[in-house]
Amino acid sequence: MQPPDPEFVAETRAWLVKAERDLRAAALLAAAEPGFAGDALFHCQQAAEKALKAFLTWHGQTFRKTHNIGELGQAVADLAPELASLMREGARLTDYAWKFRYPGEEAEPEPGETGAALDLARRFFQAIATRLPAEARP
Repeated sequence: MQPPDPEFVAETRAWLVKAERDLRAAALLAAAEPGFAGDALFHCQQAAEKALKAFLTWHGQTFRKTHNIGELGQAVADLAPELASLMREGARLTDYAWKFRYPGEEAEPEPGETGAALDLARRFFQAIATRLPAEARP
């Protein structure tokens, strides 16, 4: 078996590195002083989105420019049916791409919302990372 193309590995890894950084940012913001929970949720959404894009990239699947976790998750579940339940659960992260980000919207998340989203984003990252070869992981 021929090793994968180094550029292909690098692109997949780049998505996962960004996803991992978003997870770290989310955790830092969630632990910060009050007022940063909405920002933490944004990074949870971003981490899940980028992890999904890493998986799709590795499998040679094209995807449109989107923040829709449900859409990306369905494409992942088509390739890895064992992830279907997690992908459906994760679709709720989609709204955090915009929710709490703009004036006139809800000011802050509900208590416990940030912790639940961070847990879900971590599960997404782990589920994706463990299904990719070591050379594509951060």
